[in-house]
Amino acid sequence: MTALLLPPRATTTRLQAPMLRTLPEAVAENVRRVRSRTAVPIMAVVKADGYGHGAVAVARSAVDAGAAWLGVTDVAEGVALRDAGLEVPILTWLNPAGVDATTAAHARIDVAVGSVDELRRLIADAAEPVRIHLHLDTGMARGGCPFGEWPELLRVARAGRGRVEVVGVMGHLPRADEADPAANAAAVLRMRQGRDAVLRAGFGPVIVHLAATAGALTDPATHFGMVRIGAGLVGIDPSETTELAGASRWTAPVVHSARIAAGTAVGYGGDHVAERETHLSVIGVGYADGIPRELAPGAGVAIGGVRHPIVGRVSMDQIVVDTGPVMFPRGEVATVFGPEGGPVPSIQEWAQWAGTIPHTIVTGIGNRVQRSAA
Repeated sequence: MTALLLPPRATTTRLQAPMLRTLPEAVAENVRRVRSRTAVPIMAVVKADGYGHGAVAVARSAVDAGAAWLGVTDVAEGVALRDAGLEVPILTWLNPAGVDATTAAHARIDVAVGSVDELRRLIADAAEPVRIHLHLDTGMARGGCPFGEWPELLRVARAGRGRVEVVGVMGHLPRADEADPAANAAAVLRMRQGRDAVLRAGFGPVIVHLAATAGALTDPATHFGMVRIGAGLVGIDPSETTELAGASRWTAPVVHSARIAAGTAVGYGGDHVAERETHLSVIGVGYADGIPRELAPGAGVAIGGVRHPIVGRVSMDQIVVDTGPVMFPRGEVATVFGPEGGPVPSIQEWAQWAGTIPHTIVTGIGNRVQRSAA
């Protein structure tokens, strides 16, 4: 019998995968910084998978740091938090697929209701009481009940007692990012009027919440009974008045390096032409992973303790970096963004390079990028 010859054991060629590491202590520090600005409870909003940072990881860190509530977009997101062992009150609003009233009641998830039709549907579906927050349009016209329809909403809520329990009133600040209390004054007044009407209608006590991160950091008049912190949890202050801690680090490997001559065109369309002999490193992330395709000059990543510019067009799966006199080996780790400062770009810098807001950068990171909590 002929012996079966096996090939020699292969040496692994695997690289460190692209990775977004959430930094729990940074989330906790951001909660503490907000707590220093307000005397009311904090709702940690972890919609959009915790602003791309992992809803459960961000929620746990925020609650451990003192957040009293959690906020999500739909009931399913709230159930995932309950399944992870989080017991604080949870509020869901928007609910793009509608509300499963039975699940909301069983999982102890509050539901925001912003129209008469929504409320009637919820009352009809509720087999047992669902806790609700009445959502008032305080000036954004993007959701919430118009003030002229508020009395009807209250009448329907009264008629639905036993199936719904009014425990809160909420709104949104359309101009809080301006960090000017005068810009918020109309919304604050409308919120007070809405709250007072709820109390006159015989509901109460209710928790009233209007401010998100920017309002919480800049305007105490907007705080009412609770503030909602979402972007602020991960280091984003839309008002740009307060330094918050960056809560994540995105790394990716060098997958290819080469030396090129002066005059070499780089990438699709040859938009970039090397002015000198140099080295290029290809990083294994592209626009499918959340790298914005349109970037201003100056965009870069950190490799080996130095920031190197991105050259040529962003591809679906990769970017090309000019590393000058240094040729980095395959597997060297590049930092796309992080909290370190210096050569490491921040998410705010990426937003500037892409002509967008930091929220877009962190929520746009694709699912090929692995997640972990440091």
